[in-house]
Amino acid sequence: MNGSIFNIQSYSIHDGPGIRTTIFFKGCPLRCLWCQNPESQHIHPQLMYYCDLCTGCERCITACPTAAIGQHDSKVATNRALCTSCGACASICPVKAREISGKTMDAVEAAEQACRDKLFFETSGGGVTLSGGEILAQPAFAVEILKRCKENGVHTAIETTGFASWETLASVLEYTDLVLYDFKHLDSEKHKRMTGVDNHLILENARRLVHVLHKPLIGRIPLIPGLNDDDANLLAIARFISQELGRDTEVHILPYNSLGESKNSSLEQSEYLQLKRQNNEELDHMRMLMLSFLDHVVVGG
Repeated sequence: MNGSIFNIQSYSIHDGPGIRTTIFFKGCPLRCLWCQNPESQHIHPQLMYYCDLCTGCERCITACPTAAIGQHDSKVATNRALCTSCGACASICPVKAREISGKTMDAVEAAEQACRDKLFFETSGGGVTLSGGEILAQPAFAVEILKRCKENGVHTAIETTGFASWETLASVLEYTDLVLYDFKHLDSEKHKRMTGVDNHLILENARRLVHVLHKPLIGRIPLIPGLNDDDANLLAIARFISQELGRDTEVHILPYNSLGESKNSSLEQSEYLQLKRQNNEELDHMRMLMLSFLDHVVVGG
């Protein structure tokens, strides 16, 4: 069983309890305007170009078999319509200004690599987390990794948007101990404008996850300035979680992370939100606001 990933990160402390190893999947059906990992949206490998490292030696121009790389406004640039992400330019770049993000990996190999840190999992209460992208875009691959982790006695978690058929989600949850579940906006039309999909399936899957399969769930809300961090939306999400999933559901509110901005630049895409992270006073206000409906709200996670 093979799948497409773009990173395996050890010693993660923000993707579930304890010290964890996180496997990042490629491929996602959503197109969030603020995506922190834009290189994860497409399932195929993609070229990342770090212009700040480029010395202008032009070896990549010569190496490219499709003539996708050239000079534009005195800078090296890539015609993405011609680029096949073959990796020829990355392999010849002397300063690593070019790299290919994404590779095909066997599920057995991925699970074995992730479980190498089992000792740290046991001492910290950690485990393995599958993230993305959206892992439900590669459900069979996810199931195989999770199953092998469970056979090895390792705690498993998934981070998901919940946007998939119930049958797909349920198949993955069979080998999942904890679900980190994203809530972005409770207004369906606004959710669609921000992510490309409405939230009906997402909310229904959250209900069934808790009440049908009784899986532990931590709600996660990425706070995007001016898009979903207003009082009305946060109260609506808190009310939904309290009434539909349980007041004792743990919720993490995640301050805006600008990492996606630099990654978007590396994909040579000009359109991206340029926003400022919420300050501590604003975050404390948001937390207290949601505590009117919920028992456990944490900044970060």
